[in-house]
Amino acid sequence: MANDQEKEAAARASLPFVHDGDVVGLGTGSTAAYAVQFLGERVRSGLTIRGIPTSVHTQELAARVGISLTTLNEFPQIDVTIDGADEIDPHLNLIKGGGGALLREKIVASASRQLVIIADSSKQVSVLGKFPLSVEIIPFAESLLARRITALGASVKLREVSGKPFVTDEGHRILDCSFGRIPDPPALARQLSDMPGVVEHGLFIGMASVVLIAKGEKIVELRRSGS
Repeated sequence: MANDQEKEAAARASLPFVHDGDVVGLGTGSTAAYAVQFLGERVRSGLTIRGIPTSVHTQELAARVGISLTTLNEFPQIDVTIDGADEIDPHLNLIKGGGGALLREKIVASASRQLVIIADSSKQVSVLGKFPLSVEIIPFAESLLARRITALGASVKLREVSGKPFVTDEGHRILDCSFGRIPDPPALARQLSDMPGVVEHGLFIGMASVVLIAKGEKIVELRRSGS
C-alpha cells in the first residue's frame, strides 16, 4: 500500500536525527514502529543508544530488535523522540492517541530536547478535528466527563476492544471525542485539562520540533519557529 510506503519513508527520514550515545524516546503506532525497527538495524550495525518506550507494545518491539531500554527515572532528559501523529495542522499542532498511548507519549515528548514527528501524507490537515480526539480519563469519572465533553460540542464514545472498555497501560480509559473542526486547539486543550478526572488529552500543542511528512517519493520537512 502507498500509505505503508510513505510511513516507511518518513520513518527512514527520521534516522539522521538520532546520534550515537543518544537517549531516544520511542513512539507508539504503525509509523513509529517502522522507526523502531530501523533504529534496531542501526544498533545491530554499531549505533549505541538507550530507548525510552511510550507503551508496552513499543517496549516489546524495541527489545526484539535489540535496542537497550531505560526509563525516565534514569534519564529525565531525552535527546530526541521519534513518534507519529493522527493529524498535523499548519502550526505543527497535533492530534495523537489513536494507539492509546497518549499519556506516556506526552510525558516523553515533554522531556525531549527534540520531538520529531513522522507521518504519511494523509495526516496533514488544514484544521485539526476530523480524527477523533482521545481523552484519557479515570473510570470513576467516565459518565460525568462524557457529559461535560459533549457539552463542548463533541460526539463522545468510550473506546472498547472486543466489547469491553479499552484499558491504557496506566489503567485508565479513553473517550474518543469527535469535535469536527477544532478552530482553536490551545483553547480546547486548556478546557479539557481543567476538567477533574481527565488524566490527559491527545492535543499536542507547540511540542513538535520537526515534522517529516512523506508524500510519495518526497519527504517534506516542517519546523516549528526557532527549532
